[in-house]
Amino acid sequence: MDILIAYSGDAAEATRTLIDSYGLSGRIGDKDTAIVLKPNFVTPSDAESGATTHIGIIETLVQYLQENGFTDITVAEGSWVGASTAEAFSSLGLGRLARNYGIRLIDLKRDRFRRVSYGGFDMEVSETILSAGYLINLPVLKGHCQTRMTCCMKNLKGCLSDRSKREFHNRGLSKPIAALNAIVKPDLNIVDSICGDLDFEEGGNPVRTDRMFLGEDAVLMDAFSAGLMGFAPEEIGYLAAAAAYGIGSLDLSQVHLKELSKPCASSARPTGMAARLARYTAPDMACSACYASLIHALKRMEDNGTIGRLGSRKVACGQGYRGKSPEIGCGACCRGAGISVKGCPPTASDILAMLESL
Repeated sequence: MDILIAYSGDAAEATRTLIDSYGLSGRIGDKDTAIVLKPNFVTPSDAESGATTHIGIIETLVQYLQENGFTDITVAEGSWVGASTAEAFSSLGLGRLARNYGIRLIDLKRDRFRRVSYGGFDMEVSETILSAGYLINLPVLKGHCQTRMTCCMKNLKGCLSDRSKREFHNRGLSKPIAALNAIVKPDLNIVDSICGDLDFEEGGNPVRTDRMFLGEDAVLMDAFSAGLMGFAPEEIGYLAAAAAYGIGSLDLSQVHLKELSKPCASSARPTGMAARLARYTAPDMACSACYASLIHALKRMEDNGTIGRLGSRKVACGQGYRGKSPEIGCGACCRGAGISVKGCPPTASDILAMLESL
């Protein structure tokens, strides 16, 4: 499977780069196809908090689709239990977007539901989602306090009734999420990884990667995403369950990465929890994607109880280290380091393996 990657801090620009390269309009079919966009609006939190899909992604998709003659466009979401989807739509600017472009907004909490089952799990799934002619999943790659990470597969939980969402939690999340993905299979996944939260679904600890990526297989996309956050795919319960059900592969050798642009140096620095981890870093003209991988790796070390191995040492990162020889470094710019990991940018899982070998 091809995964297309675009590096940019501008969500609209990255989205246009991805869908132009993918040739989206030629893959949908008839112009009257019912197209449904499923973002992540788990709460009314601003996208820059690391919790929700940037509205620029949705607006760019709507513009592109209408330019290419598609008129049946719906944005559909159901916020988490206890949160108001209508409030999220209003505060995040979806109402304005719907009025300006004449598209539909559907609060999936108020939708009709169809009871379906897979693998012993019964669930109520939105009729809008099940009847979509072309479903575009728009998740945020971020941490999650229960499933460790959330991306393409878990984003589909917003397609359930609140009753089924509660039942998923009662039954441990991982296997029910895998079962849901056997029933609902997006035609395309476009991942917002601009500044996903380090550890929590509701945001507050964003880490900038200035990166978005696109692919068709939600399971394989999430297996790839796990590495970006410093996990092996098998460490994510719902991915292991998906493999056990036989509904997707975790074999990353099947992934063909196509970079449509290159990371560029950024002056952005982490906030919140991520700022605490920054004391182990020594960035100099570091690209957001490389620096974010380092932060995610450090968080995994903290979780594993191994971060003490660094002692007072700091990990070099960035273009300022070209031609220099720091003690420890990550990324191609730090190839001269005494201890280093390759990649431009490297994944958090590769950085983690290098640091935990100290």
